[in-house]
Amino acid sequence: MLLKRRELLRRLFAEYLGSLLLAAIVIGSGIAAQSLSPHAVGLELFENAAATGVGLFVLILTFGSISGAHFNPVISFVDAMFGGMSWGTAWSYLTAQVAGCASGAVLANLMYSRSAVSISMNHRATLAHGLSEVVATAGLVLVIFALAKTGRSSLAPAAVGAYIACAYFFTSSTSFANPAIVVGRMFSNTFAGISPSSAPLFVGAEVVGGVVGFALLKVLYPGVTPSQASRVTVAHDGLASEGTS
Repeated sequence: MLLKRRELLRRLFAEYLGSLLLAAIVIGSGIAAQSLSPHAVGLELFENAAATGVGLFVLILTFGSISGAHFNPVISFVDAMFGGMSWGTAWSYLTAQVAGCASGAVLANLMYSRSAVSISMNHRATLAHGLSEVVATAGLVLVIFALAKTGRSSLAPAAVGAYIACAYFFTSSTSFANPAIVVGRMFSNTFAGISPSSAPLFVGAEVVGGVVGFALLKVLYPGVTPSQASRVTVAHDGLASEGTS
């Protein structure tokens, strides 16, 4: 029991640290883009998307063998829906992910000599943005679990990074696709921020997107097993997981 608790704490710390770094990458690169390419929104978005895509690739490689590198409550809860982890662990992951993204926003602000916390005034709440978040999140779920089902989870770092970088441009919302990062981005009044009044629409749309992605997987890839779900972002490294123990 003690060993299991220690292992869970190690996984939660990996989720916290990975989420912190993800938020720092997203927000920090947004601040840099705004400074380096002022008034060139397309170029700013490209710089932000490129940094986020590459950052996700590196972070998933770094933390995947420890926690699965979810960094996203939707992925954790879809994993639980497939039996890859317990619901209790999914809730613990959510807490670590939200705390990590909020901490990452503070870190990004401080790295650019800004106030540690500045509430975003960037309003994004439109029906088009909501629909975009449903599409972006469903697509992310589909990519990750399709790779798991077909035994290609080792490709997830590149696939997830590429998908998110692409979705920055084909969705009007710039593809947050992650409730934890929505929370984190509220605390930075910068290019990558989102106002608290817009956050509920984004989070709700992402939850719907997760359910849509789960339903699509059930149709396209029937029979996703708990063992497959427990390896959603990394080739298994031999550690015992909840889905296989």
